[in-house]
Amino acid sequence: MKAAARVGVFGLLGSGNLGNDGSLEAVLGYLRAEHPDAVVDALCGGPEAVAARYRIPATRLHWYRGEYRTASRAGAIAAKGLGKLVDAFRTAAWVRRHDVVIVPGMGVLEATLPLRPWGFPYSLFLLCASGRLFGTRVALVGVGAAAIGNRPTRALVRWSARLAAYRSYRDTLSRDAVRAMGVDTARDEVYPDLAFALPAPSAAVPSGTVCVGVMDFHGGNDDRARAEEIHRRYLDGTTRFVRALAEDGRSVRLLTGDACDAPVVRAILDAVDSPLVTACEAVSLADLMEEMAAADTVVATRYHNLVCALKAGTPTLALSYAAKSDALMARMGLGAYCHPARDVDTDRLLEQFRSLEKHAAETRRALTGHNATATRQLARQFADLTTTLFPQTASQETR
Repeated sequence: MKAAARVGVFGLLGSGNLGNDGSLEAVLGYLRAEHPDAVVDALCGGPEAVAARYRIPATRLHWYRGEYRTASRAGAIAAKGLGKLVDAFRTAAWVRRHDVVIVPGMGVLEATLPLRPWGFPYSLFLLCASGRLFGTRVALVGVGAAAIGNRPTRALVRWSARLAAYRSYRDTLSRDAVRAMGVDTARDEVYPDLAFALPAPSAAVPSGTVCVGVMDFHGGNDDRARAEEIHRRYLDGTTRFVRALAEDGRSVRLLTGDACDAPVVRAILDAVDSPLVTACEAVSLADLMEEMAAADTVVATRYHNLVCALKAGTPTLALSYAAKSDALMARMGLGAYCHPARDVDTDRLLEQFRSLEKHAAETRRALTGHNATATRQLARQFADLTTTLFPQTASQETR
């Protein structure tokens, strides 16, 4: 009798980012439905949260617990350096225990938000190199990618992609970016974001509320010198937009997508000071979708806030901080409703918002069709995964 497949999931999971956890949830749903005998565990950023919520064993991604704190003292610098060496052995040992490792979605091949090469890019490279060394199939499933200016980061990302046994992307821009890095993508496919595979939210009657998804936005990896200026302009423009809605008598619900967004919510609440403006403390993408399904309109920044709103079928306007947001909106027929997060023009944003509300009924009908298409495409993605990563199961199904 063949032993059950040993499957690992890997990434910055359980660390407060709802989009990352939603991608994990989608992959776990696939595994439990199609491969119920698989033995699944995680190597991740927040093992306690992952173990508690998803009921799988989980191991901490980094040996050094201060990995994501800035090291300024000699002792902390030494500990962080030692951690990089220890993590190489820890990652290799973990990978070796598995038949398959899945990296579920996330922007693991991009640097649209600030990151250092020796942070997650290094961890991903260790994973993919270990997989190649020990014959463990590493799959980058529905991931995001973008052009990377920093040469060490680009090199680590390029080699991670090359060493993976399977790659698929959440948009064509991502596949093009990986190809431009020198990776052969001829057999790589593009599918909708994994979060579109999550259960649809409950049907709700629109309440008149406008959901505004905010973000602790400071620009991208190449914007570090202007990070505070970018953040101030984003916050000021978003605050003015929320204030205008409240002054017009609209109920506004502030949403986040990561624990780090909470200060932005507090700043807007303090600045607007209106009983019409409230905040939601969502703990999952399902919570966000329920909120958005009951809204008239959603205006959001974080990529997975946009995914949730579109999945909920609610007319959506993107405060776009990267090309991936524009690509997603275009794919769902809403390319005209993107506004730059780096330069929020409140008057122009209000014009776009009013236009979107004017065309709300037809937008909802169009999103129903786009969501049905996304569901079919993701079913093909999971069938492709089974064929590639679980060939024994696939051969049994064809008999």
